[in-house]
Amino acid sequence: MDSNRQKKVSTVFQEELSEIFRKEAKELYPGSLISVSEVKVSPDLSIAKVYISIFPVTNKDLIIKALKLKAPTYRSQLAKTAAKTMRITPELLFYLDNTLDEMERIDRALSGKGDNPIL
Repeated sequence: MDSNRQKKVSTVFQEELSEIFRKEAKELYPGSLISVSEVKVSPDLSIAKVYISIFPVTNKDLIIKALKLKAPTYRSQLAKTAAKTMRITPELLFYLDNTLDEMERIDRALSGKGDNPIL
């Protein structure tokens, strides 16, 4: 279970990273929408797992790789906004959020339209 501190940090980081990606996506990834689905912060606040949704999914691997390379830059930007409330800014680890794809796959399988070996 997450503590109140973890929840607050997660919420703030999600909002801040969403704003950063909104501004950056226009310039670096035109035609792509990058959204922060969830941020999970470790109990000691040293690591933040950032789950990213990308639309369209055609160049998702390229974008995730670029985000991972720029993680130190994003960390320093977050440090500037959270400097008064946190001594150390967590290390950012980016992951592709596949929940929507999985939901769609399960829905197709249940409706009989997908690759369901049972039907």
